[in-house]
Amino acid sequence: MAVTTSKKASFSQATWLVAEREMKTLVTTKGFWIGFLFTVVALFALTVLPTVFGGDNPKVAAVGSAVQVVQGKQLDVQEVSTVQEAADLVRADDVEAAIVPDGSGIKVLALNDPPNDVIRELVQSPPVELLEASAVNNGQRSVTVVVFGLVFLMFGMGGAAIAQSTVTEKQTRIVEILVSTVPVRALLAGKILGHTILTLGQVVVLALTAPIALRVAGLGELLGVVAPALGWFVPFVMLGFVLISSMWAVAGSLVSRQEDLGSTMGVVMLAVMGPYFGVQFFHENPAVLAVMSFVPFTAGVAMPVRLFAQQAEAWEALVSLGILAATVTVILLVASRLYTGSLMQTGGRVKLSKAWAPAE
Repeated sequence: MAVTTSKKASFSQATWLVAEREMKTLVTTKGFWIGFLFTVVALFALTVLPTVFGGDNPKVAAVGSAVQVVQGKQLDVQEVSTVQEAADLVRADDVEAAIVPDGSGIKVLALNDPPNDVIRELVQSPPVELLEASAVNNGQRSVTVVVFGLVFLMFGMGGAAIAQSTVTEKQTRIVEILVSTVPVRALLAGKILGHTILTLGQVVVLALTAPIALRVAGLGELLGVVAPALGWFVPFVMLGFVLISSMWAVAGSLVSRQEDLGSTMGVVMLAVMGPYFGVQFFHENPAVLAVMSFVPFTAGVAMPVRLFAQQAEAWEALVSLGILAATVTVILLVASRLYTGSLMQTGGRVKLSKAWAPAE
């Protein structure tokens, strides 16, 4: 890290110097690019694969007059001459079921279990009127929950690089050189800023890639619903990342060896994994999801999901964003105090009370 010795850098200059150092270090690692490419591939896979592999019609055999019954149904029909031939196809697992004449009607032959998807096609469904029709169905909502949750999870776990770099600097004593050149708070701010800039770049790329994935999957009509949700997702996930990053920094500053990092990262892991699993479990419960969308640690995923499902208004998103921003400010102030109090302490794990105590 280049510094000017004749004139001490200001706080903002020192912060930017540290941010540049963090960004240059991270983008030169293979893990950074592998993780990002994996996220992009996963986005395409979750969007495209269900339409590629989930759209096949059930394959059935039909005999005689039953052929006319299945015409126009969402079934892949194979015509055969006799009931015995149809039954043989079912036993050979070449078809899911056989539809054969039965007196004046038809009956379905199956091997072990009733073929519910075939039966649904044969049963006359009554007209359905939706009182509050949604622009997205349950399947599309579930995919969106998984995508938003995975993106938050990937970037939240990516913040662990801040903890690892902090521990490395303490373990190698480089931190003593750094703090003689830049303020400790600038070191913390620079680490968070550098990783936040890289994360923002990745989030923007994913936000621009999502519409392409939808078009490839033949779901272009959803763009009108997805685009606003993505627009909200970017600020929510970025504020959430700053929140998690400050916690990762503190987790790293409390220990002096990489092998001890596991003892301080439990709470941070909970803050990262909690939103993902919470939204996965409760995305079909509007009341619980509404509460989660205003809790700072889960709002980053819950509120964009509610917006996508058209269960929240813009004012709710603004209120949630304001609560999240206020929480980030408080957590940053607390993290700054703990980071400053523990960074120069080496040896075993530093207790939070000792890190919080004023410097003697």
